[in-house]
Amino acid sequence: MHFDPKPISPEGVPAALDKAHRYRLLNEPADAESICLDVLAVDPDNQQALETLVLAITDQFDREMGVGVRRAREVVPRLDDEYRRDYYAGIICERHAMAQLRRGAPGAGEAAYGSFRDAMAWYEKAEALRPAGNDDAILRWNSCARALARNPALAPSMAEAYEPSFD
Repeated sequence: MHFDPKPISPEGVPAALDKAHRYRLLNEPADAESICLDVLAVDPDNQQALETLVLAITDQFDREMGVGVRRAREVVPRLDDEYRRDYYAGIICERHAMAQLRRGAPGAGEAAYGSFRDAMAWYEKAEALRPAGNDDAILRWNSCARALARNPALAPSMAEAYEPSFD
């Protein structure tokens, strides 16, 4: 049986976005995602809903990592400025790295290392575009750098780390 979602009213968008934020805080990201989809159905370019949607999807990486990464990346091009597209691309990579670590599969340290480095590259791009006084990309880059520094399991793959000797 299939049920089509009922549309919310445009006037209900601000309250719905507040609820989505609260559901994320309550660790109910699927509910937050659903609310964002309802908001986007009536206001397709709502930037707050798009940002919250990316975060709600990444909150679910532990349950659906591969599909979740793809779904989150599909939202990013809808963000209306390059800074935010780069910043949220970094968020996706960073949260993917953390989910890889928690999963703990063989090779997780190498995979997470690559994802953290990808995140740092996105944050560097965002940093160059950031609005005055907005240090979010720097804060996230620093968080990734500290995660790499304090966890010895996070290392590049042997192929990536190999440097030929010319002795």
